[in-house]
Amino acid sequence: QSVVRLQCVRALQALYQERDFLGRLEFFTNRFKERMLTMVFDKEPDVAAEAVNLLLLIQQFSEEGLQEEECAHVYTLVFAAHRGLAAAAGCFLYHKLKTLVVREEQAKAMGPREAFFNVLITFFLQSECHDHGAYLVDSLWAVAGVELRDWETMTSLLLQECEHGQGLSNQEEGALLELLLCTVRRAAQAIPPVGRVQGKRLLSMKDKKIQIQDKRRLSSHFMPLMPQLLAKYSADVDNVSLLLQIPLYFDLETYSSAKRLEKYLDLLLSQLCSVVEKHTDSSVLEACACLACALCSDAYTFSARADRAFSQLLDLLAECFNSYFDEVLQGTADDEDVYSASMALKRIAAFSSARDLKSCELFEPCMQLLKSGVESPIFEKELMVPALKYVSFQLMWDKVRVLSSTPTEAEVLRLKQAVRSFHSVSQGCLSSGQAEIRDQAFVLLCDLLLVFSARAVRTQPALHALALPPAGPLCSEMAAYLVDFIFTDDPEDDPQDDPQDVPPDADEEQEKKMMAALQHKRNMLAGYCKLVIYGVLDLSAATDVFKHYFKCYRDFGDIIKETLRRSRQINTVQSAKTVCLCLQQLFSEVVSTGSSKEELGRIRDLAKKLALSFGIDLLRIRKALVCLHTDGVRFALRDHEEVPGQPPNLHFLEVLSEFSFKLIHEDRTQLVAFLKAECPAAAPCWPPVRMYQRSLEGRSLEGRASARPREEESQGEEEGEELTAYRRDSLRAHSTSSLAKRRRTSQQGTRTHARTTPTLETHSLHPSLLDLLSSPQRGGVGLDSSSIHSNLPTPPFSSTVVAGIEGTRPTSEEEEEEEEEGVRSAPLSEEEFSSRPWMRKVRSKVRRQSSHSLPGPAPRHSPPDLEAHLTLLSLIEEDQSEEEPQIEEFDSSDPDSSYTLPSNRQTSSNVLDDLFD
Repeated sequence: QSVVRLQCVRALQALYQERDFLGRLEFFTNRFKERMLTMVFDKEPDVAAEAVNLLLLIQQFSEEGLQEEECAHVYTLVFAAHRGLAAAAGCFLYHKLKTLVVREEQAKAMGPREAFFNVLITFFLQSECHDHGAYLVDSLWAVAGVELRDWETMTSLLLQECEHGQGLSNQEEGALLELLLCTVRRAAQAIPPVGRVQGKRLLSMKDKKIQIQDKRRLSSHFMPLMPQLLAKYSADVDNVSLLLQIPLYFDLETYSSAKRLEKYLDLLLSQLCSVVEKHTDSSVLEACACLACALCSDAYTFSARADRAFSQLLDLLAECFNSYFDEVLQGTADDEDVYSASMALKRIAAFSSARDLKSCELFEPCMQLLKSGVESPIFEKELMVPALKYVSFQLMWDKVRVLSSTPTEAEVLRLKQAVRSFHSVSQGCLSSGQAEIRDQAFVLLCDLLLVFSARAVRTQPALHALALPPAGPLCSEMAAYLVDFIFTDDPEDDPQDDPQDVPPDADEEQEKKMMAALQHKRNMLAGYCKLVIYGVLDLSAATDVFKHYFKCYRDFGDIIKETLRRSRQINTVQSAKTVCLCLQQLFSEVVSTGSSKEELGRIRDLAKKLALSFGIDLLRIRKALVCLHTDGVRFALRDHEEVPGQPPNLHFLEVLSEFSFKLIHEDRTQLVAFLKAECPAAAPCWPPVRMYQRSLEGRSLEGRASARPREEESQGEEEGEELTAYRRDSLRAHSTSSLAKRRRTSQQGTRTHARTTPTLETHSLHPSLLDLLSSPQRGGVGLDSSSIHSNLPTPPFSSTVVAGIEGTRPTSEEEEEEEEEGVRSAPLSEEEFSSRPWMRKVRSKVRRQSSHSLPGPAPRHSPPDLEAHLTLLSLIEEDQSEEEPQIEEFDSSDPDSSYTLPSNRQTSSNVLDDLFD
């Protein structure tokens, strides 16, 4: 058990802290070092964290310590999601780095802080987790917070030129910039990264004070140096993207409080405009737009200066685009002019997400460009994608402007017409041959439909005209997009067939591309599901999503499952009807193409998984399941009067039977009557009908079989009394002979008093089988476990092995589904607890009289091979006045008794001698 492992590790920590005791632990360390190393991956994070602390003590105080290969087990845990485990691994890593820092200082003649960052950069690069620098910083924050807040040393290393082997390489500079950004974010926000903390964390007064001090210090340090850093790294896309995020964590009001910093603000704005002019990468332009939005906020007194600088830049970009627009629209522009116009529009579109660009007056030109591109696909993605972005963002800004003022009816109608035009254009882009165009159109459509939904304007009666639900053709086009481009594998993403012709780094690059493509698909699917959840699309539109719940469970299972759960919160009955409609559509497709058992089996697997998603509250889902079954029966028996023989959809009853186990007894009876009323006269002989009827009547028959009449109850009581009397007589005879043998073998004349109750140990029986056999039926007499003869072997398990087996027991998909739906295991009863294979009942010698004996025949002697697995516990009682319970003694000369393992209770030495004689 985890508690036992935790206490053992903590006890070892206390031993290893005693320096005088370390010499005696050398053999123990060598013997169990491998076990301690594996415990850092314990399933309980608390145990793993304490195991890491134990290894740190071994590394610090023992003579041999740990090898580098052994330390590597702990290094990777700094990226773990559990914060306690990651902090322990960070402490281990920090002490390891400190030992390397001393060598680095001596080898390269540098300061301790510079050596520390060199060693940390080397570890970060070798870990190959470059996207998780925030987790590394958070793991080291508690023990190395002083070093990680040394922004002066980090900026000096970044500004240092690489000459004569001194300074950082390009790769090391990129790693240091990422670590620098992570430390700045951690200090400014004072919260762990995503996944390291559950819920919203409230800062204490001390933490808030430290946060304010850190934010002021980093602002005063970076404000003068930020223009220099941007100037040095402005040509590198990755580095400049990281640098542009640092000013977002400044205390920007500092620019206004100190006049000496105003010139650095002008230099920062100048460098920003220069970066926009140099780069066309989306990540760099988005970072510039976010920083421009922060600097132009009305909360700061210098916002007018920043707004003027960016307005001049955008006016130049708009003028550049307008100068080439006519030629581009007519198709007479050369490639250079098209490139210049597309890059200018791309920069404008990036800024349109952060600020209102109505002054640029590019809405109509972009709409003309999109309409021409849909009618005749002559434009490339470089023009179409930024045009789609600009138009959609401008429509959202128009709605913000309308909400913040009192619009006229003409303005509302104009905006409504513009939104409808964008719907039409985007619908045409969904069938584009270029993936970037159709993907961008789908994403923007999902966002715009949500913004202009009835739910978004329900609080504004004057704006109800802006509630624009999607038209039927648009819904069909979006559903077809899901099937064609999201739930199907892209052949471009498949790995190459011949691995010999692939470069060494090609597999890693291919995997990154596949992961990026999958994440992009997940985002698009989530956008579509939000339309269903928020009522923009009808619940029936989710059928195209539910169809792929089983097939695409690995990639999209969590999204589809959440959609199922939310749809039931909206309307339980309609959600069940949607599930039935989904299965009907799949079945119709199979029938139209020629049904096969394999395809029908896939539909049944999907139905089984969808049935498990309904949860375990059968009363709450009662009405929904009845509606699902009635709709399914009607679909299966459709056209049975017009078509001779079996209806074409009759085999759908096999699919419907997967939902029968969720029905209660009353609903099963009603559905059986409904099935008989709907079926024709020849239906009872059809196999699918019989199968579905058996699925409905199964539990009802079990319930009737378990009920016993009053006469059987009285008869069972009489039989129980006879069996009890029979066992009482046999026990008395057995106790007399057994007691005489014990007295002959006792050397100290110790009198033992116990009562013999021959019971067969249930170690070899599965708990569920034992409960089924030993629990008495209603009104009858249950079977005692002593009357059961089993041939199953009983391996000797230790407590830790059994706990590990139980903790890692494989579960089926059905069990995982019900656990996710909120199933929690109830506490074990006393009978269930004692019947577990690894538990052993300790019986007291003070027993009650034979009136409490379990009914059942006396056990017979087991054959020799059976005695190897089953244990017969013999207890002898001569006098009821004995006051102290003890473990029973064992006489090896008694052929009628077998042995059992002793418990860990304390007893006298003579009893132990007799036990192991």
